Amino acid sequence: MEHIWAPWRLDYVVAEKPDKCILCDKLSASDDIANYVLYRGTHNGVLLNTFPYNSGHLMVVPYRHVGDLTKLNADEISELMLIAQWCVQALQEALGAEGINLGMNIGQPAGAGIDDHIHLHIVPRWSGDTNYMTTVANTRVVPQSLEESAKQLRALIQRVAKNSQ
Repeated sequence: MEHIWAPWRLDYVVAEKPDKCILCDKLSASDDIANYVLYRGTHNGVLLNTFPYNSGHLMVVPYRHVGDLTKLNADEISELMLIAQWCVQALQEALGAEGINLGMNIGQPAGAGIDDHIHLHIVPRWSGDTNYMTTVANTRVVPQSLEESAKQLRALIQRVAKNSQ
C-alpha cells in the first residue's frame, strides 16, 4: 500500500475550528478579494482554498449550507458541475495544469475537514509537482501566492463562464 503524506496540512487540522461555517462566512461576506471568492453563480460560488495542496486549488461551494450531496437540488448540482468545468478550463489555460483532481470528502470518516457544508475540490496537477521538500523538510512548496492565484484565476473563470453562456 502506498501512502500520501500531507504534513503541511497539520496547521489546518489542529487549528481551532470556528463556531460558524467558514464557507458560509466567506460566501456571505461583501469583500470577495479578502475572502478569495473568485466567481459567484446563482447557486454556487468558487473559493480559492487557503490551505492548498497546489497553487490554484479551488473549491466550488453551494450557497446553501448542506452537508449531504443527496440534499442538493437539480439546479444546485447542475450548476456546481458546470462551474467545475469552467474552473478546469481556467486552470488549464492560466496555470498549464496537466491534470486535475476533482473530489468531495463527504462526512468526517471520509476526511471532510468541513463536513456540514458540501464542497467540490478542484486541484491542478503537474508531472513532478511533488518533490523532496515535502518528505525531507516537512514543507510543501506552493509556488504562487494566494493573492496572485486569485487575481489570475478570478478574471479567467469569469471570462470562461461568460463565453459559455
